[in-house]
Amino acid sequence: MNDERELWEVRVGFVATEQQAEQLKEQIARLLCPEPDHAPPCRLPWQIVLSRPDDTEVYESVLIQDRIEHRA
Repeated sequence: MNDERELWEVRVGFVATEQQAEQLKEQIARLLCPEPDHAPPCRLPWQIVLSRPDDTEVYESVLIQDRIEHRA
């Protein structure tokens, strides 16, 4: 195993309203940094970017599941 630190990305696709997406973003932020008022830097540097995917094909199974669950 390589012990060298590298930049990693975790992608999560979900179907939600804009308000729900913002709420989920905040919940994930609290998981990454449970003490937001601590002195910098974080032990694990991180950043959250909330965006709509350009390629929805990656999340086709999520879209199908949403249609099934919500009968759309």
